[in-house]
Amino acid sequence: MTAKTKSPPLFLGIDTGGTYTDAVLWSEAGGPGGKVLAKAKALTTRHDLAVGISGAVDAVLQEAGTDPTAIKLVSMSTTLATNALVEGQGGRVALVMIGFAEGDLARDGLKAALGSDPVVFCPGGHDVHGNAAKLDLSGLEAALPELEKSVSGFAVCAYFATRNPAHELAARDLIRDRTGLPVTASHELSAKLGGPRRALTTLLNARLISMIDRLVAATEGFLAARNIAAPLMVVRGDGALVSAAFARQRPIETILSGPAASLVGARHMTGLDDAVVSDIGGTTTDVAVLDQGRPRLDPEGATVGGFRTMVEAVAMRTFGLGGDSEVALEDGALSPRILLGPRRLVPLALAGLMHGEVVTAELERQLRAPNPGRMDGRLAVRTGVPERLAAGLTGAEAKLYELIGAVPQALDRLLTSNAQNATLNRLVSRGLVHVAGFTPSDAAHVLGRQANWDPAAARLGAELFARRRDGRGQFIAASPEAISERVLTALTRLSAEVILETAFAEDGLDGAATVAHALVQRAVDAHPGIARLSVALDRPVIGLGASAPLHYAGLAELVGNNCVVPEDTDVANALGAVVGQVRVSAEARVSQPKEGLFRVASGESVRDFNDEAAAIAAAEKDVRAIAAGRAKDAGTDSAEIEIASEFRVSTVEGQRMFIEAHVVAVASGRPRIAV
Repeated sequence: MTAKTKSPPLFLGIDTGGTYTDAVLWSEAGGPGGKVLAKAKALTTRHDLAVGISGAVDAVLQEAGTDPTAIKLVSMSTTLATNALVEGQGGRVALVMIGFAEGDLARDGLKAALGSDPVVFCPGGHDVHGNAAKLDLSGLEAALPELEKSVSGFAVCAYFATRNPAHELAARDLIRDRTGLPVTASHELSAKLGGPRRALTTLLNARLISMIDRLVAATEGFLAARNIAAPLMVVRGDGALVSAAFARQRPIETILSGPAASLVGARHMTGLDDAVVSDIGGTTTDVAVLDQGRPRLDPEGATVGGFRTMVEAVAMRTFGLGGDSEVALEDGALSPRILLGPRRLVPLALAGLMHGEVVTAELERQLRAPNPGRMDGRLAVRTGVPERLAAGLTGAEAKLYELIGAVPQALDRLLTSNAQNATLNRLVSRGLVHVAGFTPSDAAHVLGRQANWDPAAARLGAELFARRRDGRGQFIAASPEAISERVLTALTRLSAEVILETAFAEDGLDGAATVAHALVQRAVDAHPGIARLSVALDRPVIGLGASAPLHYAGLAELVGNNCVVPEDTDVANALGAVVGQVRVSAEARVSQPKEGLFRVASGESVRDFNDEAAAIAAAEKDVRAIAAGRAKDAGTDSAEIEIASEFRVSTVEGQRMFIEAHVVAVASGRPRIAV
């Protein structure tokens, strides 16, 4: 009797981007790199993410002819958190600062990130050795009844909480008990010193919780409906995988999730160990460097949307440049340049596909006007997010929000003043409203290089944009085709600039953006000037993203090296999501508050020892246990743990003096799969 051959497990990768949701079905069988069995795309549906996810995954399952129950692992990457920070979106949250002064808001961009969100200051906190000041949460307690009506969550940061989290825990428990709303405490996210930046990271995490929660819930709901009983993993910003439950509590760690997954996918597809990887999406272009097969990590923490966080992530530079970038004109120039981004618009071609004649009728009306208007080709529509996320609107914001519905409305009819335009921008930043307008995706539709949406709406948008006037009063382009060519050329040119800027920044050069712009300008304009300039990367570019074959076709001559666009470049993120590993860490610090006393701060505990060796041994035991627990929570049952210790000591009169020790445990392993 012949034994039945066991089929290799199937893995489902999903990437939820700003414009598209990608899905890929992958098997470890079929060679050293496994095999992509099927891939598909669907529009990301921000009002209900499950719609876009189901569209992509159902198409993959149908193409592969696979029984959904054969899938043993589902892994997801997303650019939603990255895009939200770049575009200034997220829920309204309250920041609780314990032991800090109001002047601390001015540090590390915290005040700018806070915006109009409320902040509560409470006495308390600890010193560098974990000794407590007096805690007083009465002000917080008094503010909670009003705050819970207007915020979606709380961020708590206490002075030196990384050395003793007791006061953060007290505030967290009070808020959860009185409001039931999500609370993020800073010590849960980072063990690094630097209170204002830790507070910034915590604030952004709290702001993203509802968004990532909706994504995970939508994905879990879809999987249950399809009888896919497989673990759900999420890609973190350093390329590692963690369980969905882990990501729900720490959504800030998913910033750069999509780009990190793309790096893993890029190396998997090309086999290149050294490359510059440029991933162009609808909202952003993400550029990073592969060195010896591994992505470079940012030792200072990820920078996204202009904010330097404490999140360990790929050393990725994120630019507001993509296929759906807002197209604008340089102000006040005789021959104005085309400007792109950083804001994402809904392409008119996509708006036309979704809303039909409503969009084209408004664009045709504007074209019939004898003179161009400054709001031509722009429409507003609600995003469809739950009404509770609209809490805390000002009177002007609420009034305008009421006027905007589920059907796009032309801005020239909706807005009556410049003040209302600023109000609309605030609604966009809150993620409540989308603005539709002319984008590079529309330009590609006009030229027949993209054909998946409504080319008629795209052409109308191009006609409206082409009849804008330059500083001499002339139309800026003779035809929709002419302006569309200019827009696509500008996108390729700007792509070269951001790639070179990243390379210069990695080399430690100041003024990277200015130098990159000058070099590309000389190369494109063919005006070498007195000084002859040229530049060449030392490694090829890997171009990722569905539009990479279009926008990167002329890139090689601008960057001085090859540009490789892999066959499955359109689903690199989704593929990278299923070939990664779980990787988590835990840290402990051992300090000496006074001679002969060694204090261990690990996790949420603080303990004292009379012997250095005993303290170090306890710290190593703690981080091993914490890392093992986090690895299990993150989704692996087979973690390997490595421990490293770093000591700060001094020598006084020939005697060794202990100052501090930093103990780190790293646990890594493949994610568990369904049996």
